[in-house]
Amino acid sequence: MKSIIINKNDAGQRLDRFLQKLCPALPLALLYKYIRLKRVKLNGKRAEISARLKIGDVLDCYINDEFFSQPGQGRGALDFLSAGKTLNIVYEDEHILLADKPQGLLAHPDDEEFGDTLIGRIKRYLYEKNEYHPGNEQSFTPALCNRIDRNTGGLVIAAKTAEALRVLNEKIKAREVNKFYLCVVHGKPEKKSDTLHGRLFKEESKNKVYVSKFGRQERRSGLRSQASNLNGEEKEIVTRYRVLKERDNLSLLEVELLTGRTHQIRAHLASIGHPLLGDGKYGVNAADRKRGFKHQALYSYKLEFMFKSDAGALEYLNGRSFEVKNVWFRGLLD
Repeated sequence: MKSIIINKNDAGQRLDRFLQKLCPALPLALLYKYIRLKRVKLNGKRAEISARLKIGDVLDCYINDEFFSQPGQGRGALDFLSAGKTLNIVYEDEHILLADKPQGLLAHPDDEEFGDTLIGRIKRYLYEKNEYHPGNEQSFTPALCNRIDRNTGGLVIAAKTAEALRVLNEKIKAREVNKFYLCVVHGKPEKKSDTLHGRLFKEESKNKVYVSKFGRQERRSGLRSQASNLNGEEKEIVTRYRVLKERDNLSLLEVELLTGRTHQIRAHLASIGHPLLGDGKYGVNAADRKRGFKHQALYSYKLEFMFKSDAGALEYLNGRSFEVKNVWFRGLLD
């Protein structure tokens, strides 16, 4: 039998969701069976599957030890210590950290890179400043609330507490966190500001998306051969931009994402004839490289917290904005 005292980062979760994190090796069907058979008790009483845990609750689990996370594995591992130490922090408090992710660094591990990622660097930073103690956490680990592509730089929000993660996930889903990008595109848009609407389709085999102003049926009738290679659900995209500067057939734009889809800015702007400078997938990268531009000119440079409902412990962020000042291409058109 193992007894667990619920701490602040465990509180607020449903019992079954907490147990899935606590016992990752326990089959889901068996987990629910154990709860029904009273092999999991909450404060000495029968536990309901949907019970919400509170700080100080005592959970008695009559579950074999092999189903629990083991020291040095999973959540308790210190794999993040292999991540780099370089971390550009734009803002930090007890709940959140805003990091300026450099271009070329992954936000999360993937099949090719596991060690040095943004979340790995953040965990290492918090661990080394004695704010993150993996051995003391039962279900929480610092996590990113938003993510940007490997080759895009800029602001990423990291939650340092479970409450911050829950609130920010809700606010981002409700579009109460505004995200602004700077980019340099080829050409000069006819409209100096506009809101673009379209439909996005992804071709998984090429990790590439396609944008149309039409829905799937209209697209198939006009571009049947190309659409046959596309899979997945069509997704609406809305991209707002305004021109800040123009020079030598290049334009500096501020872009606001009203929806957040894979490669949305790159593909949407390319679809109207203005691909990003240095974009090898949707642009004219061969010519750009000859001019010395080896990275796409796209940066997530500003975040605004504009909450429309209660944000709990994060209410102090309401109305605040944060910005990266030193974007490498910002003065290119001066």
